[in-house]
Amino acid sequence: MMEPASQGRSIAIRTAEPADVPLILSFIRDLASYEHLTDQVIADERALRETLFGARPYAEVIIASLSDTAVGFALFFHNYSTFLAKPGIYLEDLYVRPEARGHGVGRHLLRWLARTALARNCGRLEWSVLDWNAPSIAFYEGLGAVAMDEWRTFRVTGDALTGLAGR
Repeated sequence: MMEPASQGRSIAIRTAEPADVPLILSFIRDLASYEHLTDQVIADERALRETLFGARPYAEVIIASLSDTAVGFALFFHNYSTFLAKPGIYLEDLYVRPEARGHGVGRHLLRWLARTALARNCGRLEWSVLDWNAPSIAFYEGLGAVAMDEWRTFRVTGDALTGLAGR
């Protein structure tokens, strides 16, 4: 999908391929740095190749380019709404490099995801954002997204996950 961007630059969105794994990992590391979470990134190219492009892909990735330069990505997967009896798309990560912000790249990534959700008969598109990330929150609200303030996210990882599994 190619659409015009600001200042005469074109934005292209494409589905990632196995050859993009190093680029995807660089975007993940850039995002983690932005979120002050670099110490939590243990992903490597082998694991990404296996989980994104292996026998059972667990997520999908799209790459955004601005004037033929890769500048952002979105990683997403399907979830399911029992109330709607429909699948949904959960956006795990969306990142646009600082030099490309303000040109419509994030909006194009989200538009691609919204169109994909509709094409796949999904009932919703959802994601989380860190509560301190005011620029992203304002951006999402400007697109019509609504914060789900009455919901709290819970997570079990590491030793707690192992313990819960009874191992």
